[in-house]
Amino acid sequence: MATIHPSTTIEGVYFVELAPFADERGRFLETFRKEWFPQRSWETVQTNRSDSRAGVLRGLHYHFRQVDYWYVINGRIRAALADIRPDSPTSGATETVEMGQERQLGLFVPVGVAHGFLALTDATLFYIVDNYYDSSDEYGIAWNDPELAVPWGNSTPTVSARDAVNPFLAEIPTERLPSLQKVAG
Repeated sequence: MATIHPSTTIEGVYFVELAPFADERGRFLETFRKEWFPQRSWETVQTNRSDSRAGVLRGLHYHFRQVDYWYVINGRIRAALADIRPDSPTSGATETVEMGQERQLGLFVPVGVAHGFLALTDATLFYIVDNYYDSSDEYGIAWNDPELAVPWGNSTPTVSARDAVNPFLAEIPTERLPSLQKVAG
C-alpha cells in the first residue's frame, strides 16, 4: 500500500511513496486513490499525458480551480513547486523533487501552488485533474524568477513560447494570486 507524506515545505502538497508488487511476470503499481486525499472532495474529470524530450521545461503554471496529481510513467523529471498564495503559512516556499524510474512517486499539487517540471530524460508525465481544462484558469510565472530561485539544474532549458514570456511573481498584483480563502474546499 502507498504511503502518503505531506510536504514539510509547502502547505497542502502531498508526496505518495508508491508500493510496486513485482514477480517474474512483471509488476503492478497502484498509482492513485481518491481516498489518499480526504481533505479534498476529489472527482476525477480529466486525465492528461505530457511527453517531453530531455531538457524541456514546462512551467511554472498555476490555477484557481484545479488540483493536479502527477505520476511519471516513463523517464525522469525534476518537479518544482512554489507556494504563491500570499495568505499561506508557507507563502514563498519552493521545493523540488525528482520523480520517475527509480523514484516511484505520486505528487498532489493543490490549487494555488505553482508547478512545473524539467525533463531530465525523455519523459512521460501522466496527470489527473479535478476540473476540465479551462484556458481562463491557466496562469504562469517565469520559470527563472529570481525571487523563487527554483534550483532547476539547467540554465538553458527548452521552454514554450508561452512559458518564455511568463511574468515574474513580483509583477503580479497580490489580488491576482490564489489565496487559501478563495480556494478552500
